[in-house]
Amino acid sequence: MTNALAMGAALTDAIRAHGVSTYPHECCGALIGRDGEVTDTLPLPNTTEEGPRRRFLVRPADYQAAEARAAALGAELLGFYHSHPDHPARPSQYDLDHAWPFLSYVIVSVVGGEARDITSWRLKDDRSRFDEEVLVQGDALPAGPA
Repeated sequence: MTNALAMGAALTDAIRAHGVSTYPHECCGALIGRDGEVTDTLPLPNTTEEGPRRRFLVRPADYQAAEARAAALGAELLGFYHSHPDHPARPSQYDLDHAWPFLSYVIVSVVGGEARDITSWRLKDDRSRFDEEVLVQGDALPAGPA
């Protein structure tokens, strides 16, 4: 069975813009929605102390804020997004080491300050690797709350 994540164009554009605005550092944020459809995003601060150019960290309080936002919208936390400055939109070993099952991970590649590819990934149950998720994008999908 192929996993899929649906996201309206406005939300995809917001993730791309967030990646561009934080370049050359990684951005990060939460994906909120229901039944595999992202209806809102929540930009989060990148609080890593390992160097934000190649790493991101979501603090427990920010994770809780994302869950609270999802609950307030009658939705759930579907996953997270982050950017890869000057690297492909593919998970790194660091991403694999820190991912949680059952969540989607959207990655946008930002090269030279310009957003490029955007992909979505799911951690296998045995945590051995990611499987790419079909990312359905388009204007026909809802853009989510402003």
